[in-house]
Amino acid sequence: MTQRVIQTGESVPEIALPRDGGNVISLQGLRPSPVVLFFYPRDLTSGCTKEAIAFSQLRAEFDALGAKVFGISKDTVASHDKFVAKHDLTVPLLSDAEGDIAEQFGVWQEKKMYGKTFFGIVRSTFLIDGAGVLVREWRKVKVDGHAEDVLDAVRAL
Repeated sequence: MTQRVIQTGESVPEIALPRDGGNVISLQGLRPSPVVLFFYPRDLTSGCTKEAIAFSQLRAEFDALGAKVFGISKDTVASHDKFVAKHDLTVPLLSDAEGDIAEQFGVWQEKKMYGKTFFGIVRSTFLIDGAGVLVREWRKVKVDGHAEDVLDAVRAL
C-alpha cells in the first residue's frame, strides 16, 4: 500500500521515532523550532558517514539558529549507537525501522546498483518550519556541500 507523499507547503503529520541512546523524539514537541530531517540509506557506509559528520560539524550553527537536526534511516537504534560512537556524531539519529516515515516523505524507492534492483532510502533532506510546515526539500542529494546548503536555507527562514 502506497500512501500519499507529503508535499512542500503542507503540514507534516506527527512523527515520533526512537533515537540513538534510547529516547523517543516527537517532532510536534520540538515546535516552534525549525527541524531538518536528513534521510540516509545506511549507518557506517562511506557517503552516509560523510553526510552525518558534515551535519555534526555544523550542529552548533544550527543550534544557534534554534534549528533541530536529525538523521533518519531504517537502521536499528543499536546500529545508530555504534555509528554515533565510532564517528563522534553530535546529531541525533532516528530509527524508522518499519519505513513508515520514509514512505510518507517519498524517499523509499526502487534503486539500481551493480545491475541489481532493490528498494532503499534515496538520500534526501527536508526542512520543516516552526509551524510544522514542510518548506524545502532536497532529493537525490550529493553529500559535498549539502549540509552547508541546508544551513543557508535555515538562515533564510
